[in-house]
Amino acid sequence: MKQSIPNTSTLFSSVKLGPFTLKNRVVMPPLTRSRSSQPDNIPNQLMANYYAQRASAGFMVTEGTQIEPRGQGYAWTPGIHSQAQIEGWKKVTQAVHAKNGIIFAQLWHVGRVSHTSLQPNEAQPIGPSAIVADNVKVFVETGPSEGALADPSEPRALTTEEVGELVNMYAQAARNALEAGFDGVELHCANGYLVNQFISEHSNNRDDQYGGSLTNRLRFLKEIVAAVSDVVGAQRLGVRFAPLFASTNETRVYLGLVESDPHNTYVEAVKALEQAGIAYLSIAEADWDNAPDLPESFYKAVRFEFSGRIIYAGKYTVEKAVNILAKGYGDLFAFGRPFIANPDLPERIANNWPLNEADPATMYGGSELGYSDYPYYKIS
Repeated sequence: MKQSIPNTSTLFSSVKLGPFTLKNRVVMPPLTRSRSSQPDNIPNQLMANYYAQRASAGFMVTEGTQIEPRGQGYAWTPGIHSQAQIEGWKKVTQAVHAKNGIIFAQLWHVGRVSHTSLQPNEAQPIGPSAIVADNVKVFVETGPSEGALADPSEPRALTTEEVGELVNMYAQAARNALEAGFDGVELHCANGYLVNQFISEHSNNRDDQYGGSLTNRLRFLKEIVAAVSDVVGAQRLGVRFAPLFASTNETRVYLGLVESDPHNTYVEAVKALEQAGIAYLSIAEADWDNAPDLPESFYKAVRFEFSGRIIYAGKYTVEKAVNILAKGYGDLFAFGRPFIANPDLPERIANNWPLNEADPATMYGGSELGYSDYPYYKIS
């Protein structure tokens, strides 16, 4: 279906991101597709083909890639903690760089959002506190090409010493990303996963220095940012949040995002990132039907507090992206679902060409079908 869109020229102006000059402001965000090779969750040539097809994005961020075996919450997602995985990711980065693309690795740990069948020795998942994730299903493997949804298992609360060990694991994952040829890394601190679990008052009831006050709940984030910055440099580092402002009294405990004061929680987090000097902040807005919009006051506060680049995502239309850019609230804009079905999305946006529709049946797991076989636009 052909879109009616405004002048998109602003989305195709170059922009600096850390040491890089991006050719446009259209971002391919992290998109879990569960295509890694088994066993051992190794990135492969199929994934390299998929990312290379989409290298016309201003820049790209990989699907979430777990920093250690306990960080996995869904079947067939790739890791970045073994030498075989590093070698697999080299295929991806080399293919993207051959197309003059820029690609960051998203470092991911699901924490409590996992199942014992996905954990080493079928142990309990880990989290800041022994609170089960609610209102979510995880994708577990039941066969070589099948999958099933399951409730997350009850987590085990991390000791204070183990929290420090995890900070070191993030730093090691960043080293692995550099070895694999990535241009930088993004920390997944959104969507109810491990870092978000520490930030959230719903999933963190610790009584040590990582729990209680907002200052304490932000400590894990700050320590990871510092440790990873020491490895890759702050100007090759981004952080992703997904702040949720409820329009009703509903509390999505799984997401851990409807805080008693979400504005203050995330503005304080943004202040910490500004102090750390990171390259960009990525904000994923709620993307389900009838989801509440971010308040205007939040856009303004984030822009006031953060001097780096700001990326917005979440069912963004081109019209919304152009509007947010014109207001100065954001600098780059991520289009997730459209990039799944349209490897040439920037060109389609620039020329107002119609978009392919994504097939939900081939979203997770499988072969090249619904993955690397979506066609480029052909001018008749």
